[in-house]
Amino acid sequence: MESNLITSAFLPLALAFIMLGMGLSLNLGDFKNIFRYPKAMVLGLFCQLILLPVLGFFLILSFGLEGTMAVGVMIIACCPGGPTSNMITHLSKGDTALSISLTAMSSVITIFTIPLLVNFSIVYFGEEGSVSLPFIPTVLRITGVTLVPVAIGMWLKNRFAAMAQKADRPVRIASILFFVLVVGGAIFNEKDQIVNFFAVAGPVTLLLNVLTFGLSLLFSRLLTLPVPQQLAISIESGIQNGTLGIMIAATLLQNSAMAIPVVIYSLIMFVASIMIVSIAGKMDKGRLVNAKG
Repeated sequence: MESNLITSAFLPLALAFIMLGMGLSLNLGDFKNIFRYPKAMVLGLFCQLILLPVLGFFLILSFGLEGTMAVGVMIIACCPGGPTSNMITHLSKGDTALSISLTAMSSVITIFTIPLLVNFSIVYFGEEGSVSLPFIPTVLRITGVTLVPVAIGMWLKNRFAAMAQKADRPVRIASILFFVLVVGGAIFNEKDQIVNFFAVAGPVTLLLNVLTFGLSLLFSRLLTLPVPQQLAISIESGIQNGTLGIMIAATLLQNSAMAIPVVIYSLIMFVASIMIVSIAGKMDKGRLVNAKG
């Protein structure tokens, strides 16, 4: 795909705005939670940074995906958790502090892991002709549209607390609108092939999302973590930063078709999020009824 105004300017700006909004909800104390919840933090990072890419890789092999679609699945599997996961965790009565901390830590770590894993995928799945991700420039570009806006948001929250609190809700709403525009633009750009792409990548992305949610929840229960932490880890593992994935595919790799698995996964994860919030709400009502009884 040839670079245009949307991929070269709007996508990075949209992502930077979304990450700025995330920064408005962070403080330095969130990074200290790795010492407060060591078991939960290690498991959450394992599920997000290791389990998800490994699952994606083996599902691709199992379904026989190749080339563009395979690399697209690996791109979303390599992305960190998205800011939306914090909101879903909060609505589900999960441990929001843990969720925010996991998002912050994974966003830092994946700056370095994304170019390594995506380049490996490009070579392994037969997309040698595609643009690769040079390590240092990619690290700098991802840092510029993720960590820098987050740092600015954190500074604004610390320096202008009242203003940041008032801006939090409008920024969240605007972030959702930006995400919808990004996803809609990616679908429109591949409208002629979208049905075929859904047929090919849909089953893999659906299984990837379901297995990630399910296995991370199972591991959390095996470690006997509190229920709020179980919810936070499961949601954080299953909800990825789709906007970053689309930017990597469409802007850095200049291949809009690679963004389609990212888009499909994003749509699936939001449907799953609605289900999780609904189920968690019913469970919470059930606990209240039992407590009164």
